[in-house]
Amino acid sequence: MEYLQHTPVASIIFVFTIITSIYAFNDPGLFGKFMLHPYSVSRKHKVYTLVTSGLIHADWMHLIFNMMTFFFFAFQLEAMIGSWQFGVVYFMGLILSDIPSVIKHKNDMWYNSLGASGAISAVLFSYILFQPFSSMIIFPLPIPIWAIIFGPLYLLYCVYASRQSRDNINHDAHFFGALAGLIVTVLIVPGAIPHFLGQILAKIG
Repeated sequence: MEYLQHTPVASIIFVFTIITSIYAFNDPGLFGKFMLHPYSVSRKHKVYTLVTSGLIHADWMHLIFNMMTFFFFAFQLEAMIGSWQFGVVYFMGLILSDIPSVIKHKNDMWYNSLGASGAISAVLFSYILFQPFSSMIIFPLPIPIWAIIFGPLYLLYCVYASRQSRDNINHDAHFFGALAGLIVTVLIVPGAIPHFLGQILAKIG
């Protein structure tokens, strides 16, 4: 109840995403309706899947990993920047992270994408602007590093993994979601950049 009172947007997204994902595990038809299908979206069909694709996940591991990341950073971010600002960062991150995939795979009839990873990357990188020296861990290495170091490494990994294309993960969504999180935060949160630079100067001063 405390979470709902102080961070209502993150709370609603968190609960709703878990519910819709679990429901979709038992309803294959919902996967078809909610998944991002760039071929269709590029032809102005199922445009709503730019949002609904973030409400479902491929399996339990996908859901648990995303929701753990969301839990650790989203509630803190909303408390720092405000509820409507958090909502804008999340949903703009979700939509903007998918647009490059729509462009890249517009002629690929069999390509689909799902999950909230793009939006969560946006949340994570927005958080880094305000807490650049918080500790983060790059799995599977159990070594905490500063967020300001984690960020560039994460982006480099996304670029590398996207070029390799050896798994079924949409690394492009992670990369562009992260960039969207930074850009949207700077645009809608006054003083985000001065606050970021001030923390760096205080650390090295």
